[in-house]
This record gives sequence, C-alpha cells and structure tokens, in this order.
Amino acid sequence: MKKQILLLVAIAVTTISFAQKKTAVGIKAGISYSGLRGDAMNSLQEIIDFADGYVSTTNRTGFFAGANVSVPLTNNISIEPGLYYSQKGYVLKGEMNVKGLEFLGANAKAQLNTQYIDLPVLVKASVGGFQIFGGPQLSYLAKADLRTTAGALGFNLYDNKFDATEELNKWDAGVAGGIGYQLSNGMNISASYEHGLSKLDANKRFDSYNRSFKIGVDFSF
Repeated sequence: MKKQILLLVAIAVTTISFAQKKTAVGIKAGISYSGLRGDAMNSLQEIIDFADGYVSTTNRTGFFAGANVSVPLTNNISIEPGLYYSQKGYVLKGEMNVKGLEFLGANAKAQLNTQYIDLPVLVKASVGGFQIFGGPQLSYLAKADLRTTAGALGFNLYDNKFDATEELNKWDAGVAGGIGYQLSNGMNISASYEHGLSKLDANKRFDSYNRSFKIGVDFSF
C-alpha cells in the first residue's frame, strides 16, 4: 500500500512540475450514491430475497467536495490529480409487512456511514466540450460509524451509533472513470463510477468492496 501511495504522489508532483504555469485549478462538489459489493454481499442478498420483501438494501446517498489540478500534456490530453472528501456507505432496512398488522409500522435499519479522503489521479481526454477520463484512486478512511434504529407505532424505540473505524481497512486502492462536459463559462458537469479493489473489512471476516456513482459540478480557474 505504501508503494501505491508513493506512486500517486509521484505522478501528481511530476505532472504539476512539468506543466509549470499551464495548470488550472478546479473546485468540485456533487452527490454520491455508494454501496458495497462482493461475495459476502451476494450471500446477504440471497438471504434478503428469501425474506420475501421484509428486508431490503439501498445504497447510501451522500456528497463529495474538493479540489483538483488539471495539467495539460497536449491540446486534448491532461492529467488531473485531485483531493476530495467523500461520503460512502450502505443501508439495510427491515419491515414487518404482515397482513392485518400494518398499523404497527414495525421497522429496523442499520446504516454504515463512512467518510473518505479520495486521491484520484485521472487521465482526461477532451474533444470540444466532451470529456472522458479514468485512472487510479487511493482512498483514506477518516471515519466510520454504524447506526442502528428500530421503531413501531410511529415511535423510535431504539437508536444507537457505534464507532466502526477500527473495524475497516484504512486504505482502499481502486479505479475511477467517467464522462463530462465543459461549458463555455468554465463550468464542468461530470458523471463517474468508482470501483474499490481493497477489501473493506480489516479483520478479513467478509469480503466486500466500495462502489460509488458520483454526479458533480466543478469550476476551473
């Protein structure tokens, strides 16, 4: 993992030094839609399917924000190292949908909330305003908590939050890619997908990986 960190830092420093005054700084923010994938999550989904609608899973909707530096290599190709704060996670919900007892409104939810510092180094190709980009990404886990709630008859009967930071790996190496379009006023709209390659669980009890879709807007200066 140290080699991966040094590689990303070296790429970022080298490209910035190479471009000198040609670099453009961007500020980017947007919405993220994150979940977990892997064999462990597939097994969980089989159990959920067996529950016949009583249990469901959804991705966590969050946000991300940060800055990047666009380093032109040619008229159409650039390298874009960035630094972003990103919210990720997963949601598991259960409801007692028993005929005749709907009035109870019995439900429970477990939500994994993770906060990462993402460091992507992307290669971007531009044709007119259209863009396509991709490259490696290294993510550092800053904070993770698991919140569990339960209720019935409209009352919240249980609400607790557990610190799960030490249960998860601090570093996640992955890849990111997507498409974008730059307007004449300098605003850029993009949609991207991030594919984590490192197992999330630090104790190796289950194999699951981060997956995220992001829609963002950034301004270059």
